[in-house]
Amino acid sequence: MDHSLLEVEVWADFACFTRPEFKVERVSYPMMTPSAARGVLESIFWKPEFSWQVRAIHVLRPRHSSAGNNVDALSFYRHFSILRNEVSKRATGNPIFVDDTDTRAQRHTLGLRDVAYLIQADIVLRPHATDDIAKYRDQFRRRVARGQCFSRPYLGCREFACDFAPPDGTVAMRRLRHEQPIRLGTMLFDVIRREKGSIPLFFDAELHDGVLTVPAELYRRLNP
Repeated sequence: MDHSLLEVEVWADFACFTRPEFKVERVSYPMMTPSAARGVLESIFWKPEFSWQVRAIHVLRPRHSSAGNNVDALSFYRHFSILRNEVSKRATGNPIFVDDTDTRAQRHTLGLRDVAYLIQADIVLRPHATDDIAKYRDQFRRRVARGQCFSRPYLGCREFACDFAPPDGTVAMRRLRHEQPIRLGTMLFDVIRREKGSIPLFFDAELHDGVLTVPAELYRRLNP
């Protein structure tokens, strides 16, 4: 039986993996979060018979960038900053005046640009599944190879659509390299759904030689 991790490379010009503590202002984590990676996988292939468990996320240099050996903690990603207008009224036949401050609010977005990641994940069958797991693994590989998806995947926010493909021979060469671990701080893993409300689950994230490894015990806490 094939026990290797399933892999897909994703890349985009822009991304924003929003930190929840900033509330209305969208400020991105330094890199992709496990929940965002799972969202990409589900956009490509999802069935009620299984769930996705992200095992690792590799930070890659964009395909057009020049290769380098080492980076410091402040230069492995690039920022962009924009202001956007939000309105409290629904889109109708009536015009919206941008000078009306009662219905308009200006929000700030601090995101990432020129990003690329390699996602490694497992398919975990649910109790009611009857087909062999190899069926779903092969279906996922075929969809990635053909560029098929249920909905266009995106990196954090829907306006930042991304491309995806099977990893090619340049992935190992483009993986971020650094001698010292890069501390990413407290990162959102997922949200535990309960009848009386949702509970966010966080973990202390560190990047080791360009790889964020997702602790397996987080899934046991998510699905006790």
